[in-house]
Amino acid sequence: MSDKCYLEIDGKKIELPIKKGTVGPSVIDVRDLYKNSGYFTFDPGFTSTASCQSDICYIDGDKGVLLYRGYEIEKLAEKSSFLEVAYLLINGELPNKDKYIEFSDAIKNHTMVHEQIRSFYNGFRRGGHPMAMMLAVVGALSAFYADSSNVNDPKEREISSRRMIAKVPTLAAMAYKYSIGQPFIYPDNDLSYCENFLHMCFAVPATKYKINKSVSNALEKIFILHADHEQNASTSTVRLAASSAVNPFASISAGFSALWGPLHGGANEAALNMLKKIGSVKNIPEYIKKAKDPNDNFRLMGFGHRVYKSYDPRAKVMQKACYEVLDALGKKNDEVLKVALELEKIALNDDYFIQKKLYPNIDFYSGITLSAMGFPPEMFVVLFAVARTVGWIAHWSEMYSDPLNKLNRPRQLYIGKNKREFVDQDKR
Repeated sequence: MSDKCYLEIDGKKIELPIKKGTVGPSVIDVRDLYKNSGYFTFDPGFTSTASCQSDICYIDGDKGVLLYRGYEIEKLAEKSSFLEVAYLLINGELPNKDKYIEFSDAIKNHTMVHEQIRSFYNGFRRGGHPMAMMLAVVGALSAFYADSSNVNDPKEREISSRRMIAKVPTLAAMAYKYSIGQPFIYPDNDLSYCENFLHMCFAVPATKYKINKSVSNALEKIFILHADHEQNASTSTVRLAASSAVNPFASISAGFSALWGPLHGGANEAALNMLKKIGSVKNIPEYIKKAKDPNDNFRLMGFGHRVYKSYDPRAKVMQKACYEVLDALGKKNDEVLKVALELEKIALNDDYFIQKKLYPNIDFYSGITLSAMGFPPEMFVVLFAVARTVGWIAHWSEMYSDPLNKLNRPRQLYIGKNKREFVDQDKR
């Protein structure tokens, strides 16, 4: 039996159930509030509202905890692979050897895209942002794979889920290649998931691409760390779109739209652009002074986090991977990277940053790492989306098996004009 709380409105006592989760804050169930009182709740940004129940991901921002299905993100990044984490997020448990082989083989069998999809890219302006291409092409998959678009059929949901996990990296690599004027590279299913993505991005027909294990291992970690993050803006957008029972490709495309924003998936690009703006280690004191000045609008991007009020647990893993990549590629002397490392040192030791809990976050380290790998800043959010597609699919799949799932329809506080009389144009 749930606990209860009471709200008194206009002398009327309203009973509201309290629902408890496994860990974290309990919630007040306000589903019948309007029916019993005539009032809605008001929560701009939904920062105090649980829009669903889920057992996929849990965050404790105060303690710096991130769990995927109960597993600590640090241990998954250290011991697991991205495809194993994908299986975990979608199915709820880590796979045994046989299940993992079946799942990974199924993903490999879907890495190719329909040959006509190549024609889509020719319609985009050369040099256009790769994320703009992804929005269109991912949504267009519904025109090619209608045989797995029935969201009420569990088997079709499984097929479309695997198709998206397999094909989104191929589409992302094609968007990158098109944006820089190079020919598309077909998938190589002898390679691992991350190795294959690097191959499709950086191979050219004239030269065989050599996989650097430090780079591919770092990309595995980046993908694992970005795979899910509870009810963030893009995941909530996927759920909102999916609540109308639209085909899965359209739902995931909606997630790409939300992720593109600089306040969400574009943060690591913004962090790298800031480092380039600072330009040199000798300029850092000037920008630190600007960051501390309450009257200056300048912000140090890549520091602090809206959710994590202590150190971002993903940043610790990303920091180590970052150093390994820089060392393996011999890029520790790059001027922009020198700026980043000096800023990191200041942020971890300066009382101002410590008191305000402005620790380097995952965007700070991932931007540096991806840049060292050879990706341009406009590809950062695309790589984020490749990883987050798995989380979106997990939430998308979960909501269709949830008996509480219904068409999402937020309410509003109307502050416009009351009913008015229409005045003919010649009398206005």
